[in-house]
Amino acid sequence: MELEISIEAEWPTPPDWEALAERAAQALVGLAPELANPRLSASLLFTGDAEVHALNREWRGKDKPTNVLSFPMLEREELLDLPAEGPPELLGDIALALQTCAQEAQAKGLPLEHHAAHLIVHGLLHLAGHDHEISPEDARAMEIVEIKALALLGIADPYGDH
Repeated sequence: MELEISIEAEWPTPPDWEALAERAAQALVGLAPELANPRLSASLLFTGDAEVHALNREWRGKDKPTNVLSFPMLEREELLDLPAEGPPELLGDIALALQTCAQEAQAKGLPLEHHAAHLIVHGLLHLAGHDHEISPEDARAMEIVEIKALALLGIADPYGDH
């Protein structure tokens, strides 16, 4: 899977956000084989709360910022049936909001880099058709994949209860 990354807001450096996103995606691909299809690409926007707030209002009808938004372009069945050969296919778009992410990281006592990696993994799983809002079982399955992907990056269980 190829990531197209844009950093629009004043995300602090270091770290190298593009490298972090690539590492997070690579860790996840090993655990979610449907994302290993070479035809797939996803866009990832590092932006601020104002942009995410506008996107959340326009596309989800929620008039507030949030930490991460995912906009899938394929249904899960389409993704699972997608042959490895053929033209490029856009999996979807993800947007991260700096201020909300930073506030959440601080409240949890985490480095912003670790929280952002978690949200990237979380967003990519949503693009792949995973949904934690369907049932407790679906939420648990999604959390387990997130925990394993983050462990590959040396990041502790973000849920703290597994």
